[in-house]
Amino acid sequence: MHQVLTPIRSLETLADLVERLGGIPLERIRFHPPPGTATEQDVLEALEAPRKRICELVDGTLVEKTMGIRESVLAGIILQQLWNFLDVYDLGIASAPDGTLKFKIGLVRIPDVSFISWERIPNQEMPEDPIPAIIPDLAIEVISKGNTRQEMDRKLREYFKAGVRLAWLIYPNSLTAEVYTSPRKIQIIKKDGVLDGGEILPGFSLTLKSLFERATRRRTNGHGKRKKNQP
Repeated sequence: MHQVLTPIRSLETLADLVERLGGIPLERIRFHPPPGTATEQDVLEALEAPRKRICELVDGTLVEKTMGIRESVLAGIILQQLWNFLDVYDLGIASAPDGTLKFKIGLVRIPDVSFISWERIPNQEMPEDPIPAIIPDLAIEVISKGNTRQEMDRKLREYFKAGVRLAWLIYPNSLTAEVYTSPRKIQIIKKDGVLDGGEILPGFSLTLKSLFERATRRRTNGHGKRKKNQP
């Protein structure tokens, strides 16, 4: 694996670093190794550490992903729905919130959920590289409290520059979503709307109302028992 250092020569203060990374909270910036010197190997070591940390590599800096239980559940539901669809229509693979992807040398991003078509995967086989240089067709981000608008705007620019064709931003607080086909072409999906796979996933759809209801569901029968005749 290539060890690539990304010096941050233009930065003079910590405020400059925070601004470059999208105004993110300081606690998301890892200072071991020092900003500007981190590599892909550091991303893997953070994932494999006893206290697992899911970090992206941005400008030679480890930036920790932010995701609470609500966001994690939402990402899990989306991933489940995608795999249910892909089990029927074998169009590619879907990856989870710790699926590292190399967008270019020195830039490792980890969308909360990704769809990658077989056409983008070498030999159309599940990649063995822990950080494959594969660009997803669809990148999905579930917005958490620690995310900023500036951060997400930078991600969108990077995603589409690298070759992402479709991006969804899911907003748990407002029960809405944003659909992008370019960094500036946006469609707002309201809480009673539907996310559509379009040309990338023809036939796939996800109703926001059902998505958010599943993520906030409560125990139904109060006894932890299956209903009669339930398998």
